Amino acid sequence: MPGFFFSAQLLLYACIQALHNLGAVAIVGGGAAALLLARRSPGMQRTLVWVITLGWVNQGVTGILFGATSYYYDGRLPDIHGIALTALFLKMACAVLGIILGMAYLYFERGWSGAVQRWILGSDFGLGVTALTAAAFLRWFS
Repeated sequence: MPGFFFSAQLLLYACIQALHNLGAVAIVGGGAAALLLARRSPGMQRTLVWVITLGWVNQGVTGILFGATSYYYDGRLPDIHGIALTALFLKMACAVLGIILGMAYLYFERGWSGAVQRWILGSDFGLGVTALTAAAFLRWFS
């Protein structure tokens, strides 16, 4: 069984997965912290929004790397369908919307009321939870 104990492809997948997981932590953990802990400190909220937004960018980049790795080693993208494909599209939509919300917050926050800022933070956190939940379906239905 050559490659059973070591496979460059599996090592690459594991490294990408580790980075992907850290992005998920940044999104959901940063979102929770922004909502619960940073209300009293707009500067901290802004820093956390940067963390969340970069987490979303990380999700997009590592998602592309998953596909690119499969294509490089297998000559095709992963064969997913049904629930897994729906979950993948949902994760992609969450990432795009998360980046848009984060960038909008960083650009416009000074003109927004605290209620609007909290709505954006809550929406971004909800997108993170949705994407994390979709990841479970993507993993187990693919």
